[in-house]
Amino acid sequence: MTRTPVRAGSALALALSLALALTSTALMTGCSNTVDKANAGLGYEPTTLSVDEARTKTKAVSSQIFDLIGIKDAKTTPAGTSISPNAKDPSHLFMVRHPWSVYGASDQELEQGFLRLKEALPQHGWKIKAYGPNSSPAKNLELTADSQDGPFSVNVVLATAVDPAKNAPSANNESGIIVHVVSAYFRAPEGTDLNGEN
Repeated sequence: MTRTPVRAGSALALALSLALALTSTALMTGCSNTVDKANAGLGYEPTTLSVDEARTKTKAVSSQIFDLIGIKDAKTTPAGTSISPNAKDPSHLFMVRHPWSVYGASDQELEQGFLRLKEALPQHGWKIKAYGPNSSPAKNLELTADSQDGPFSVNVVLATAVDPAKNAPSANNESGIIVHVVSAYFRAPEGTDLNGEN
């Protein structure tokens, strides 16, 4: 993925921060709610993986998503991965988040890329859990999918440049595809200090 910074005040930067706030917990709802004290109530046995390996796997998922969107000349935001320790067991369990966005293409190209992704995901081991207009003023298309091949979920929004006050296109902002890849919880190897990770 070629990463190019996006303007700090753009619609994409704002929409990406909103997407993170709204979808962080929603992405992992496929996990069982079975009480499991040994695994912080996750309902599954987390895979033991180093933070670096977990980051690498998460970036590989993001690269797959980017390839399936298939807009060759698009730019992407430079957001890296971040580590989120589990609130019930912050010393041992962590998940990886990778938010980024695609921009610098026409609205038509972005829409085609989003729909291409929707069609391709099931053919590449993903199950689409939700799809349709979201609750934003622009009613942007949004999808959420779970990987059948690994412990990952993805939320993707086709964000149009809209002035929320007027519910009309805004010349000051850019359209884009906002992607948020989230892993399930991993167990850090013994001796790992998750406090130093971000």
